[in-house]
Amino acid sequence: MPNPDSKLRIYNTLTKTKEDFQPLNPPQVGIYLCGPTVYAESHIGHMVGPVIFDTIKRYLRYSGYEPTWVVNITDVDDKLINKSRERGLPVSQIATEMTADYLANLRELGVNQIDYMPRATDHMANIIAFIENLVDKGFAYAVEGDVFFDVAKDSSYGQLSNRNVDDQQGEGGGAAAKKRSAGDFALWKSAKPGEISWDSPWGKGRPGWHIECSAMSREILGETFDIHGGGLDLMFPHHENELAQSSCCHGKPMVKYWMHNGLMRAGAKGKVGGKSDRESTPEEEAEGKISRSKGAGGLSTLIRRHTGTRIRFFLLRTHYRSTILFNEEGLEEAGVALEGFYRLFDRFEEISKLSFYDDSLEPARTRKDGEFDPGDDALLKQVDEFRGKFITAMDDDLNTGLGVSVLFDWLRTMNRYLDESKLGPGADVTSTEVQSLIVAMRKMKELTNILGLFTKVPASGGGDEAAQELLDKTVHLLIDLRKEARERKDYATGDAIRNRLTEIGISLLDKKEGTTWETS
Repeated sequence: MPNPDSKLRIYNTLTKTKEDFQPLNPPQVGIYLCGPTVYAESHIGHMVGPVIFDTIKRYLRYSGYEPTWVVNITDVDDKLINKSRERGLPVSQIATEMTADYLANLRELGVNQIDYMPRATDHMANIIAFIENLVDKGFAYAVEGDVFFDVAKDSSYGQLSNRNVDDQQGEGGGAAAKKRSAGDFALWKSAKPGEISWDSPWGKGRPGWHIECSAMSREILGETFDIHGGGLDLMFPHHENELAQSSCCHGKPMVKYWMHNGLMRAGAKGKVGGKSDRESTPEEEAEGKISRSKGAGGLSTLIRRHTGTRIRFFLLRTHYRSTILFNEEGLEEAGVALEGFYRLFDRFEEISKLSFYDDSLEPARTRKDGEFDPGDDALLKQVDEFRGKFITAMDDDLNTGLGVSVLFDWLRTMNRYLDESKLGPGADVTSTEVQSLIVAMRKMKELTNILGLFTKVPASGGGDEAAQELLDKTVHLLIDLRKEARERKDYATGDAIRNRLTEIGISLLDKKEGTTWETS
């Protein structure tokens, strides 16, 4: 069961207040984070939410909960259809390629806590059934093969973003003439000639963006779940429409806590737009956010220059609801800061013969197991104080920025201790000083694990070894996706993966024990 002493408070966008975290069915916690539309390579802005919620899941588990985290993949959408026309490739092939890119980047940034990654195309029956339910209950209407949600039928519409129905604007184009009011939004879109489509009671077509998340979150987490996350730019219309669909379909709240992270902006240090980050409106946040239209490119080259650990650390240095200002200088500064920890870990290993990066230290996995009595030991008293400050910061709306600052204070204390104790290679590991050092570093490891930092020996950005490791991971992800495609009898996508790899000089070798690869 959760630690009864846990005082976790979370800012709920719906109520605009911090609330005590009380999950629906403790110790279970259901979390849904909106994932990418996989039509092009991921950029660093796509990593903000996953890194934050990877850390949130780690902290919930540390606090005694049993979280389940879902991140969806939107693999059918207008952007994918347009990219399919542009490249002359099937939608499924583009989605498979870009999903592989996304997964490779997640792995490099240490995002490994996701439990489910549902794809919209695998949930078409659930999506259609969801829409049918809304039509049957009078919340949606069909017109010439399209189906729209009638916002006028939902008296609570706009509660998340604080907008009036008169302020809403739905899809334009040909669909606009079919709608009862401008704010109505598409649940099902009739297929145009040559477009990817599925059979439905309203004819061939495909789902709207918003209904995909409502259907997949219900299928995996239930009609009501604990936490829904995403960028501030998704609050409207995406999350507002999800909330309307789900609450009207089920007659109950969709989510207990709505959590929105701040967006990433390209720019120099300092205040943005003359307002503090917390005062910025969603529109102001979205206006300056990192996106492909703002020139953001593929993330893999950035990882090669700076390493995934450095990027993750950079993203966690601020509170998740704050704007993140992205620039190369900031990443370089993050790298310099990390070097201080790496030097401490090297000194520690020389003295204790224990590595900070593996499980040699056997750190506690929960806050209850991590409690300890420092006794009269001066160092351990300070360590106990640091641990308490870190937990207090995380309990206060998961403030990783403040938690990181505590780790820097801890780092300075440890270096001072080593200098004053004159500990170095050849020290007696059974001595009181070294044993206190080991306990102190074990406690530090306990908390850095929550942030997903220092879990492996650091790689050097731009080095051949790091690049080769990234290439190997990426190819194996493509091998896995090819296998999944073939199991679904989607042989065209499976063959396309093999052919595209061959074009760039990578040959797949299908063997009895599995598929391997080599450069040709």
